[in-house]
Amino acid sequence: LSGYRTKRTNEMLATRTYGVARNSLHVQGMAADVRMRRRTIRQIADAARRCEAGGVGRYAKSNFVHVDCGRPRSW
Repeated sequence: LSGYRTKRTNEMLATRTYGVARNSLHVQGMAADVRMRRRTIRQIADAARRCEAGGVGRYAKSNFVHVDCGRPRSW
């Protein structure tokens, strides 16, 4: 759904959408928001967490999972 974002795009999203980080790793090309037709957000998030390679956030209302290359954490 979303990979790299310009700083300008990220700032615009932060003013319109709850949960968009001002210092998002998307701006550094180190994050992606993912949705898969045949997998639930729980399945995607669980698989990403098992990699222990970065942050994993579940966004149930918007039906996507955020994965990044930052420090391992989840929300």
